[in-house]
Amino acid sequence: MKPDRLNAFTDGVIAIIITIMVLSLPVPAGAGFAALRPDITLFGAYALSFVNVGIYWNNHHHMLQAARRVDGRVLWANLFLLFWLSLFPFLIRWIGEAGVTAMPVAAFGAVLLLAGVAYYLLERALIAAEGEQSKIAKAVGAKTKEIMSVALYAAAIGLAFVSPWFSVAIYLAVSAIWLIPDRRFEQLL
Repeated sequence: MKPDRLNAFTDGVIAIIITIMVLSLPVPAGAGFAALRPDITLFGAYALSFVNVGIYWNNHHHMLQAARRVDGRVLWANLFLLFWLSLFPFLIRWIGEAGVTAMPVAAFGAVLLLAGVAYYLLERALIAAEGEQSKIAKAVGAKTKEIMSVALYAAAIGLAFVSPWFSVAIYLAVSAIWLIPDRRFEQLL
């Protein structure tokens, strides 16, 4: 199977995820900026989720541009990634209702961590489908950002029970690290 269909399916699912995320935002009760104040935490959760889903979509797009074939393992690994990304709308609503408190913030970190693991498994499945000499295998490289992200997410999950806001700061820092698209694939292509 060629990766075009997988890419199109992923694009559609991510578009639905983003649509559901924005539908989690209530319409303000008034017309001024003061009407936005009660939902500022919810909007922050939405913005951070949107950025993270966008980062995954961007990197997924670049990686699949290098792919030449996919198999069943790749399809399941991709679905595993989409499963974790599909939980962002739920997390946004939970944080919107509970606030920046330990359990929702830790759950947010767990989903970020598991989405990262799922992306790594997708990378490995694509390499297995194409071989160790594939463009993807050559582009993946040292994984410094990946390892650092996993360590920071794991620390932030535990810290959520001490200081949820500190965990949020870590999530923001990891997102900032990944905002620049994956140049390894751009250079290869």
